[in-house]
Amino acid sequence: MEYLIWAGSGLSLIGVIGIFYCIALAIKAKRANLAEDEMGARLQRVVVLNMIALFISMVGLMMVVTGIFLG
Repeated sequence: MEYLIWAGSGLSLIGVIGIFYCIALAIKAKRANLAEDEMGARLQRVVVLNMIALFISMVGLMMVVTGIFLG
């Protein structure tokens, strides 16, 4: 089950990278001094990306825990 642990770790790492990417996008949008409508549209996209990144990270952590239990 070692392969499950490593695959889960990789998936979790991809999710964490995605979360940091979302943080960078939000900071970039804040610094752009956009109108309220445009800011809202950009932040809605960031929220969607953030949820996807969190889901990927969660699946990876579940794979790690499953690999530990089965190993």
